[in-house]
Amino acid sequence: MTAIAPRGSLDRTLGELVAERPARARVLERLGIDYCCHGHRSLGEAAVEAGLDPAAVVTELDEVVDASGADVDRLEPVALVAHILDTHHRYLHEELPLLVALAEKVRDVHGSRHPELARVAELVTEIRDDLEPHLAKEEQVLFPAIQEWADGQRSFPFGTLSNPVRMLMLEHDRAGELLEALRAETGGYQAPADGCASYVSLYERLAHLELDTHRHVHLENNVLFPAVTPDGG
Repeated sequence: MTAIAPRGSLDRTLGELVAERPARARVLERLGIDYCCHGHRSLGEAAVEAGLDPAAVVTELDEVVDASGADVDRLEPVALVAHILDTHHRYLHEELPLLVALAEKVRDVHGSRHPELARVAELVTEIRDDLEPHLAKEEQVLFPAIQEWADGQRSFPFGTLSNPVRMLMLEHDRAGELLEALRAETGGYQAPADGCASYVSLYERLAHLELDTHRHVHLENNVLFPAVTPDGG
């Protein structure tokens, strides 16, 4: 018999649950539940869609203990922006060009035996081409505006903060779709037995890209953006 999960837990959104206890993200990642781009879904809805027992998922999430008492998810908006820039934006600026070059190298060497590598290289390039201008919009438009918002400003040349936030969230959805396609094309980032060290390294680094981007998008979609648009603007 399937256990009955507490209704309060099932009704809470994925974004809320991870913001409350960030280590829960590791459990959701392992279960294949998207808590960043689709963090607005309830836990119950997400568990059913993933074909999982909601009660078992609730139990596993409730058992998670964070090692740190001070979570990034609890930072004020300006401090959170600084963390996102120093941690996630810096990583992407450094890693994306290297991943494109590595994906092309592995494709050129192993593509005859593994034709899926052509699509892998295309997807990595698409991810870079989508994320680099996205990062620029945040760094040049939204993040400076958040500093002004924290200083008391509420009206901007583009209207309210909800306008760029809405656009950036749509771009997050697109990045999530590309990462889902990349995971499918790589078989969950599992390099084949005949893969060389570069092949293995590529898949390991792509897996890290996915994890880092999920965390990055979660911090923006579920923590930063709601904090600076509490009334829709």
